[in-house]
Amino acid sequence: MARIITVAAAQMGPIQRSDSKASVVARMLALMEKAHGMGANLIIYPELALTTFFPRWYFADRAEADLWFERSMPNSDVQPLFDRARALQMGMSFGYGEITPEGRHFNTSILVDDLGRTVGIYRKIHLPGHVEHDPQRTHQHLEKRYFEPGDLGFPVWRTMGGLFGMCICNDRRWPETYREMGLQGVEMVMLGFNTPSVNSQRASEAIEERMFHHRLSLQAGAYQNATWVVAVAKAGMEDGHHLMGGTLIVDPDGHIVAELPGEDDGVLVHACDLDATRFGKQTIFDFKRHRRIEHYGRITSQVGTIEPA
Repeated sequence: MARIITVAAAQMGPIQRSDSKASVVARMLALMEKAHGMGANLIIYPELALTTFFPRWYFADRAEADLWFERSMPNSDVQPLFDRARALQMGMSFGYGEITPEGRHFNTSILVDDLGRTVGIYRKIHLPGHVEHDPQRTHQHLEKRYFEPGDLGFPVWRTMGGLFGMCICNDRRWPETYREMGLQGVEMVMLGFNTPSVNSQRASEAIEERMFHHRLSLQAGAYQNATWVVAVAKAGMEDGHHLMGGTLIVDPDGHIVAELPGEDDGVLVHACDLDATRFGKQTIFDFKRHRRIEHYGRITSQVGTIEPA
């Protein structure tokens, strides 16, 4: 018997710096209602779904950026989202800036099941960008200034009848992201992203090239770990900076089975059979039979490249 999760990839258009949290949550609720009407029982929103992409701005005092972070989850601002998801019996995942009780800062995603219970959180590990203002860049990308690297690894949770994991934006470009979850049997990887359409260090890199690398990373991760991958964008012209779209769903054979056009708020709904992951996991990517870890030592013992003499 098939194990079907009907997933909604809920792309969001731009969130301007001047937009209120209430207006953003209202947009998320509208997407949820639309997804429910299309039969979805799991909805996935982008990275930093509640705010503009604030790491594009430099604050000499990094504490000035704290207004973009959430000190608890859920909180009064987002409780309507949790309440409606529970009423509709929909699972939910979205990204936000997190301040812990100890004052640590993370780029975080949450997973909530279809009964309204928080299943777990993931904290972004592969932070791109830089720490200090860089006048040589076409735009700033200060994630390393405002966030710490995630400290929870790449967990996978058994919930809603399957095995689910999360990652965020730049994590999708690193094969270790998928393999860590693949070694836990992951059946669906959920990720949100806010990706500039221009490379801040190579302005000649067109959006077509960036979209190619986006799709390539997702398709390779899905195929090499026999898992569904659902990638959800925040897109459009946000505070004068363009974010590319590319909301899409990849099947366990690496094929893009659905892709959302445009850069506005919208939902991409697809029925994903989690049992479709089994063939790959039992054959070419049967890790127990085929992996040769005695030859992989450099992957965890070495960070930078060391060329042979």
